[in-house]
Amino acid sequence: MNTLVYLIPIALFLGGLGLAAFLWALKSGQYEDLDGASWRVLDDGDGRPEKG
Repeated sequence: MNTLVYLIPIALFLGGLGLAAFLWALKSGQYEDLDGASWRVLDDGDGRPEKG
């Protein structure tokens, strides 16, 4: 029972920290261009246009 006195505040603090990190990611635009990231995975990166 004594350990719950320590574990519950630690869990609440870590949950709040995770929520703050998520809200920061939303505010800084981390989720703005989800389609662009998926297309960049498929890009070769050599700078030449594909022949098609």
